[in-house]
Amino acid sequence: MDHLPEAARRVMAQALEEDLGRGDLTSQAVIPAQARFQGVMTARQELVVAGLPLALEVFTTLAPQARVQALATEGQVTPAGTVLARIAGPARELLTAERTALNLLQHLSGIATLTRAYVERLKGTHAVLLDTRKTIPGLRLLAKYATRLGGAQNHRLRLDDGVLIKDNHIAVCGSVTEAIGRARAAGLTNLEVECDTLAQVAEAVAAGVERVLLDNMDPATLRQAVELVAGRAQTEASGGVNLDTIAAIAHSGVDFISVGRITQSAPAVDIGLDWTPEA
Repeated sequence: MDHLPEAARRVMAQALEEDLGRGDLTSQAVIPAQARFQGVMTARQELVVAGLPLALEVFTTLAPQARVQALATEGQVTPAGTVLARIAGPARELLTAERTALNLLQHLSGIATLTRAYVERLKGTHAVLLDTRKTIPGLRLLAKYATRLGGAQNHRLRLDDGVLIKDNHIAVCGSVTEAIGRARAAGLTNLEVECDTLAQVAEAVAAGVERVLLDNMDPATLRQAVELVAGRAQTEASGGVNLDTIAAIAHSGVDFISVGRITQSAPAVDIGLDWTPEA
């Protein structure tokens, strides 16, 4: 995650370019050049804050002379009605920046908020929530940053960040054992193998892999898989995981549970920017 600030600014620049086009026709037409704006960003629902510094930087990028003040911290759980930030400065530029700033903050806070809901379901178990590579293209580093704020751990950031032998790798190679053997021959270590059946689990563990990914198994089968592994490898459940099923999956005894929907389809949270009169 060392490149997070660079990635955040790249996303911000692209988002502003996407929204601005040739300029904000409405604000330029109806807002006097010297008009001032003073307002607050407010959480309209309970949420986990993620991306607030980036959102405020959107405002100061278009209005360097603006005054912005963060009133919430990253990862903070805030109830509805919480003022997250105060913003004051030239009205045209701040209103031009509004949508981009809110889009980023609402999306990232949405990921963190949904992630926290999943983590809450894991209480009383030793299972750890993982994110996946199922992210909106171009937003992966920011999305995985948001899942961490929500309480998850990061799985692979990208394809060069770890080895995961999946079902199609196995299909092309012909067997779990053959795929693992080729990975070892290439000098790769810390192998994880996706298993669809208990027979594949036994084969992977016999080959000495470090983690088995138990794909689309029901809780009863997951318990059998955990017993079969018997601590010789880490276990990770994936597939069919939602807020209604994750607790039962966790109680099967798996070490990790990976969930794609926390980054792929988290709903944006409701945050508004509202004008406030001068004191």
